[in-house]
Amino acid sequence: MYKDALVFAFPTYIPLTPSHMLICPIRCVRVIGKLTDKELLALFALREKITAALRHSFGARGFNYAWNEDKVAGQDIPHLHLHVVPRKAGDTGITRYKPCSFLYRPGPRAPSPEEELRGVSELVRHSLLLN
Repeated sequence: MYKDALVFAFPTYIPLTPSHMLICPIRCVRVIGKLTDKELLALFALREKITAALRHSFGARGFNYAWNEDKVAGQDIPHLHLHVVPRKAGDTGITRYKPCSFLYRPGPRAPSPEEELRGVSELVRHSLLLN
């Protein structure tokens, strides 16, 4: 549907909602961190163009965006691709969007204790300083 020197886009053959699109870098990389700055900017610039076109063409009013990295996260195709899922009132496909229902610990759960969140923050902060 669209292609330039760095990125391309096409409608997926298994859409979550009508006009669900995929945006990919031309260069085959498995994870987003392997993109060059130029490729990353091109990917997100195309995302802007695609969302504007979907607003105009299909009446989209909102979007869900996603990509999976590694098999444990559901990546079946080792070529990075950004899902652009257009949303509008009364659309078909996904009728409710609640990430915790399918991304992690499904069902009701208690909020994490403040002490646990501070511990997580400290570990990540320490790792950031190492890199």
